[in-house]
Formats: sequence, C-alpha cells, structure tokens
Amino acid sequence: MSESRSKDESESGGEDTSATVSVSSSGQATIPKKFRDKLGIDAPGQVTFRETDDGEVVIERVRSAQEMAGFAARSGEPSTDNPASEMLREKREADKAERDSE
Repeated sequence: MSESRSKDESESGGEDTSATVSVSSSGQATIPKKFRDKLGIDAPGQVTFRETDDGEVVIERVRSAQEMAGFAARSGEPSTDNPASEMLREKREADKAERDSE
C-alpha cells in the first residue's frame, strides 16, 4: 500500500493530517503508521468504521479483551466467568420462580 503526502502539508508546510492509501483487490488497506500511533492501534488489531449523522466516516480503535477486562476491574463492576447463556438461563429461572410465587 502506498502513502502520499497530503495536499495540506505539501502546499502549506503544515502538519500532515491526511494520507492516501491503496486498496488491494481483496479490499485491504494499510492504515499509515502516524494514524495507527495516534489512535493507539497495535498490530494485529482491529478498528471500527462508523458513519456519523452528517455522512462522515470515523475510524476508531477496538479495545482488546485484556483492555476491557482491565477496565471492568478498575470500574468496580463485578466480573464473572459465567458464559452469557448461563447467566441468561439463571435470570429466566429466577424470573419464572418469582412469577410462580405470585
């Protein structure tokens, strides 16, 4: 994938705030290093493409499972090793027992 200097940088001598990249025949594009660094994207990593209400496309870093686990621990939220399906089953059973007791 190739990267080119932005029009802003080449004409005004200012900070480079854009880059042009090539897209392969399989739809892959390389995010330039300066943007990976700015967004904190490690390789391998993931990004999310999100369209705003005004039609702009925003690229955001997806946090790793380790980061999310650390976030939950720091936020004081209780953590569990139960799979979601087991938690749902237990909740349904509790709801049913409550309805039956009424």
